[in-house]
Amino acid sequence: MPRVSVIIPTYNRRQFLKEAIDSVLNQTFKDVELIVVDDGSTDGTEELVSAYGKKIRYIWQMNKGPAAARNKGTEIASGEYIAFLDSDDLWLPRKLEKQIDFFNLNPEAKICYTDEIWIKNGIRVNPKKKHAKYSGWIYPYCLPLCIISPSSVLIKRELWNTIEGFDENFFVCEDYELWLRIGAQYPIFFLPDKLIIKRGGHPDQLSKRWGMDIWRIKALIKVLKNISLKPEWLSLTLEELRKKTLILLSGFEKRKKFEENAYIRLLTAPFLSMEEILDK
Repeated sequence: MPRVSVIIPTYNRRQFLKEAIDSVLNQTFKDVELIVVDDGSTDGTEELVSAYGKKIRYIWQMNKGPAAARNKGTEIASGEYIAFLDSDDLWLPRKLEKQIDFFNLNPEAKICYTDEIWIKNGIRVNPKKKHAKYSGWIYPYCLPLCIISPSSVLIKRELWNTIEGFDENFFVCEDYELWLRIGAQYPIFFLPDKLIIKRGGHPDQLSKRWGMDIWRIKALIKVLKNISLKPEWLSLTLEELRKKTLILLSGFEKRKKFEENAYIRLLTAPFLSMEEILDK
């Protein structure tokens, strides 16, 4: 049984995929199985992966989105730990080595993530203050936006088996939803080493889609419905829900999107009154 199962979900990203695969195969930590889940590509991805032979387990499925692709990979993974790598990202060579070292020194930990280098349109850029990383019980810091990249995470199988994976109903913000769910119940530890490269700016990035806050609102509501939060965290979650709801309602009103406005009001009504939203 391999120590680490690495899952790369991909959809029509052959131009990036080879570098992502090579960054896994070039890790200093070698006790790894690599699984590529092809989420319905039509760009010759299968031919690219087949050239690696038995170094990679390849799965093809109809296009269902990144959440379903990652979950499919975990179904056949056999490692003690699970790692994800988005097909447009890269790992630096010691990424897994340093994370395994962390777990060896901290056996009580169940999940950790690393710092990252950002490349946008081929140019290195600095993250903003709002993207700062934190360690431990970081749930409050995960509320405003997603601060954890799936490509940076290493998760113990025992934790993964308890959290039901990514929510496949979320075609975007599926990572935001998952980190909220985990962070509300477990500490998430941060390694300050920059061990992954995130590449942005290309037109097929899901994170560039309009309406992300609708899905963040749905993620917050899911937490409120399903997880018993301590009073302080409950208050912070409701406040974040109020903020995001106000932003959406304001935008819908300006654009005269009356149906969308009514939908958000109905969605958040069990948790917020409109007076509470608009008066603060």
